[in-house]
Amino acid sequence: MDQRLSLVTLGVGDLARAEAFYSALGWQRGNDDEDVVFFQCGGLVVALWDRTSLAEDSAVTDGGGWGGVTLALNVRSVAEVDAVLDEARGAGATIGRPGAETAWGGYSGIFLDPDGHPWEVAHNPFWTITEDGRTLLRG
Repeated sequence: MDQRLSLVTLGVGDLARAEAFYSALGWQRGNDDEDVVFFQCGGLVVALWDRTSLAEDSAVTDGGGWGGVTLALNVRSVAEVDAVLDEARGAGATIGRPGAETAWGGYSGIFLDPDGHPWEVAHNPFWTITEDGRTLLRG
């Protein structure tokens, strides 16, 4: 697995309020989707998404202890998603959701590290992964 972080998704209670907050900080939205907000942050993407939906998608129970954050690694292919999930399993991770096609047109799976932190491993055919591993909303 590459030693990099591609995407941080923050679970929020009110998407419009959260977007307004980050916009007030000068962040510029990078998409038009109504259900999720993406911000390009250098080579990293930060997303805002409904906290309940994020917990369900990340295969965790939000009992108050989970911080409302899912880490993600974006990769260049479907095969690489499955390879990273296998590598994580071999290193001691629990697979929360095996690799599968997604509603948004990509392919992803979830692994939980030994402390229960969820990582999504995803191939998004609409984004670009550069030679140096940066994840770009537009290529």
